[in-house]
Amino acid sequence: MTTTTLLARRERALGAGAPLFYTAPLHIVRGEGVYLFDADGRRYLDMYNNVPCVGHAHPHVVDAMVRQQGTLNVHSRYLHEGIVAFAERLAKLHPTGMESVIFTCSGTEANEVALRMARMATGRRGIICTNATYHGNSEAVAKLTRLGAEQPAGDDVRAIPFPEMLRPIVPGASEADICDAYLDRLRATIQGFEKSGAGFAGLIVCSILANEGLPDIPRGFMKRATEMVRAAGGLVISDEVQAGYCRTGRWWGYEVTGFTPDIVVTGKPMGNGLPLAATAASKALIDTFRAQTRYFNTFASSPLQAAVGMAVLDVIEREGLRENVGTVGAALKAALAQRKGRCAWIGDVRGHGLFIGIEVVADGGAPDRDRTIDIVNRIKDKGFLTSNAGAFGNVVKIRPPLVFSQRHAEEFLDAFDTVIDDLNG
Repeated sequence: MTTTTLLARRERALGAGAPLFYTAPLHIVRGEGVYLFDADGRRYLDMYNNVPCVGHAHPHVVDAMVRQQGTLNVHSRYLHEGIVAFAERLAKLHPTGMESVIFTCSGTEANEVALRMARMATGRRGIICTNATYHGNSEAVAKLTRLGAEQPAGDDVRAIPFPEMLRPIVPGASEADICDAYLDRLRATIQGFEKSGAGFAGLIVCSILANEGLPDIPRGFMKRATEMVRAAGGLVISDEVQAGYCRTGRWWGYEVTGFTPDIVVTGKPMGNGLPLAATAASKALIDTFRAQTRYFNTFASSPLQAAVGMAVLDVIEREGLRENVGTVGAALKAALAQRKGRCAWIGDVRGHGLFIGIEVVADGGAPDRDRTIDIVNRIKDKGFLTSNAGAFGNVVKIRPPLVFSQRHAEEFLDAFDTVIDDLNG
């Protein structure tokens, strides 16, 4: 079957407009480790997917999934030791005081639980996010997506400009003054909620600002923002769906950017492809949530989720993937930064661990989304899958499975050099 025929069938079956990557969409039929294979047998090095964090079709995870499904899988309203043990193990990966977990099936659901938890605990409604973020697709959580920084009084969700050093809200200022300027916007937004009558419930933020384009955050901002939120009676929610599970070379992104949240949301990587997400917090916060809701999810807190979730943690720990991410990621970022001098269109290289962004710019430093899309498609044609992201869509997003090695990085760099030569030629 041709790609054109399959695409036509897809648009009839799923509706026209369902998102697809690349100018010429790929028909992927198999995955193994860091590789994906299309229907013609062509192999691609996956530089994008954080869902199969320990690699596509990892045998230990597949075995755990098959064995558990062949033994028992039911909804969450029976006792099962596996899910309790998984919750205990996950909680221990966070700081002391974060003892309990609510399991869901997606980051959207986990973030919605976190928002409800913050509002119930504080008795207030106001939630602050950044103005170029994404936290999920439900009606409540989608209100946070790409929200303008100026919102009418009375809204229960408002945005602040995301903190960054490349294009700060006070150009030419020192880093300390830039940090203060962003904190002033946070302070004013908190005060705005208090004046509106909604009250301030909390701040939700991706700990490394992934969808904003992995900007360099002014030093001290995250810690001081957390202190400001708590002083105002609010809670801090760290969305670790992209940043967590050793993606940055640490277990959690908040460890890299220097703050301790009250609520942590995790998602995609937890199940290596099986729908699995979680909201972690103190027992007191989760008990309050439980007391005020009858929340459950038919497919969450299941024996299958527990078995697969445990298997993913096993692989990360046994194969030393956190250490691998730190070593390989640092080398890849440094190598890409060296190429900045060869290309006027590489405006910046930034990121943490195996999550790296290449900022693509036009003459004068303006974001160049069209060229970024062209680069992503050229790299794809050479057998390497990336995407474009960021507040302006001009960041080449590199986020491979955690089993990505130095050899894979060198293969990618060779292909990227060819793209550089083609564009500079």
